[in-house]
Amino acid sequence: MLVQLEDDLGINVVGNSIGHDLTGVLDENTQKTFLLNDFYEATLDDYTRGEVRFPLAELPEGRHTMRVRAWDVANNSAEGYTEFVVAGSAEVALKHVLNYPNPFINSTCFQFEHNLENQELDVQVDIYTISGRLVKTLEERIFSEGSRLSLGNCIQWDGRDNFGDPLAKGVYLYKIKVQALLTGEAELRGESEFQKLVILR
Repeated sequence: MLVQLEDDLGINVVGNSIGHDLTGVLDENTQKTFLLNDFYEATLDDYTRGEVRFPLAELPEGRHTMRVRAWDVANNSAEGYTEFVVAGSAEVALKHVLNYPNPFINSTCFQFEHNLENQELDVQVDIYTISGRLVKTLEERIFSEGSRLSLGNCIQWDGRDNFGDPLAKGVYLYKIKVQALLTGEAELRGESEFQKLVILR
């Protein structure tokens, strides 16, 4: 965890005032409050700013929150808050992949959960016949503010193939692929398992 702090009066990390320590609370659980005073390092020749580098180890996979409270030397406090997702690998983690409605007649919407909040994502949905023939590819670039593509921010499909013709009623398979370009040249990729959808005519 990296915390950057700045205050014109300087940051209070002495720890001699009860309740005025530099602290971090994990997952809103005050039983998991970390004392960060000893991890604060002031910027060279500048007492008004500095940073905390605190190791967080063995966190379970999934969503977490961190709330940090700091005090200046005049006993004024401020708070910072962030949410993050712990994934088991460097790949994009896709969960709860679905399309709604399913079955559908005229249109459906693809949704999923992921571990890349506040990122620009290139999303590709490939739709196949049961025999494995690719009939439609949807490509969309989205900015995902949360960890889920919901009905208000999903990928729409009108049930037509790559030539614009309506597909026959029946069962089809689809797979979702996601790619995110992070800072620098780092790329994260991930793809879902095959899912079923049903078209009614």
